[in-house]
Amino acid sequence: MGGVFGVARKTDCVGDLFYGTDYLSHLGTKRGGMAVAGPAGFTRKIHSLESTYFRTQFEPDLGLFSGNMGIGVISDTDAQPMVFSSHLGRFALVTAGKIANIEALTKEAHQRRYAFSESSAGDVNPTEIIAMLISAEESFEAGILAVQEKVKGSCTFIILTEKGLYGCRDLLGRTPLILGEKEGSFVFSSESSAFVNLGYEPLMDLGPGEAVFINPMGWETRIPARDKMQICSFLWVYYGYPSSNYEGINVEAFRYRCGAAMGAKDTVPADFAAGIPDSGIGHAVGYANARGIPYQRPIVKYTPTWPRSFMPQNQKTRALVARMKLIPNRSLIEGKSMVLMDDSIVRGTQLSDNARVLRNYGAENVHMRVACPTLIFPCEFINFSTSRSSLELIGRKAILDLEGNETGNIHRYADAFDPKNAEMVAWIQKRMELTSLKFQTLEDLVTAIGLPKEKLCTHCWDGSSYGH
Repeated sequence: MGGVFGVARKTDCVGDLFYGTDYLSHLGTKRGGMAVAGPAGFTRKIHSLESTYFRTQFEPDLGLFSGNMGIGVISDTDAQPMVFSSHLGRFALVTAGKIANIEALTKEAHQRRYAFSESSAGDVNPTEIIAMLISAEESFEAGILAVQEKVKGSCTFIILTEKGLYGCRDLLGRTPLILGEKEGSFVFSSESSAFVNLGYEPLMDLGPGEAVFINPMGWETRIPARDKMQICSFLWVYYGYPSSNYEGINVEAFRYRCGAAMGAKDTVPADFAAGIPDSGIGHAVGYANARGIPYQRPIVKYTPTWPRSFMPQNQKTRALVARMKLIPNRSLIEGKSMVLMDDSIVRGTQLSDNARVLRNYGAENVHMRVACPTLIFPCEFINFSTSRSSLELIGRKAILDLEGNETGNIHRYADAFDPKNAEMVAWIQKRMELTSLKFQTLEDLVTAIGLPKEKLCTHCWDGSSYGH
């Protein structure tokens, strides 16, 4: 998914920029970068995060930066920030999201005689596409509107100019951007949790399509928010850090409510409830509290060295990380019946491995409860499933096997109350060798978030969300 951070201070901004960007590291593990506007112009650094962490990579570089305004990024895709010279002046840019129509935009630009640098894979850098759209207009505000009009998918971005920063949320608000302040300083962040230890207080969530300008003296809205919102529900289910708020709704509090909704409807005999670390934990605590059974940790995460297994693109590497980072505790497993909660099932590989380990360690019963509905539609909007074909989703595999094609009766399978959905869940349960398996209903998920359904993107579960 990626995350962006930007700061404008009356004094040097480098410390806040460094730590604020680091607090977004859970949003991606491919590349990180910082750019600072100082007396000598723009200073920029970009590092790979695939083999080590943001803080480790950038600490040796901090002495190279000096200035009171800067931007940072954790990127799942391209090398960022990028610095540009244009008729609008010099500016740097960071982006988060997914340009679904990047090929069409590139083709159009080539027809207008534009040229782009290419990555080693031959791809055009999405951030460069955004800069091209901005620079083609007569002002930064007009450029921001052009991006929102022409980009399909989503793109939230921050522009660093010599006069200040523009924070711009994507047209339908699928990805968040939050404005914060402390004395003599204003910031933008993808996550409100980045504010807390740096002394910032959140001022507001930018609305869909809203653009706000900040400098060390203050802030103002340059482009007002739109009415329609489609914020990604998966922010609460998985992506968000527990202490973050989106649209005023806390991630961890949502997870308690989400787990509690499942626990209130469940009667399966169990000695305790447990969560797959990390994002399954909050759901499991809510489940255990609602049922009045203990919460225990039969699986713990080894945090010092192992990163998330969600990100590495090589399946063999993903499997290795998934296996090595979670350590089972036989003393809490042997002879026990447990309810195990996780945020979601994507491919099913990790869950299958976890269930096998629990059985090998003597678990009597493993009842799996999943905090969201079955994923059956690939994400088109925020880069959640950019590397996956639809058939990598275990829900689609089930439909293919049951129907003979991967889209047969697909909307019936998305309905938790349809017999087709029950067939799909039974297929997954058998494949995972689980004692029982239940998924959260979409209705209870929406209720736990607390926003109207029409303001939430639920596309990966029901295919309902409209595109742009």
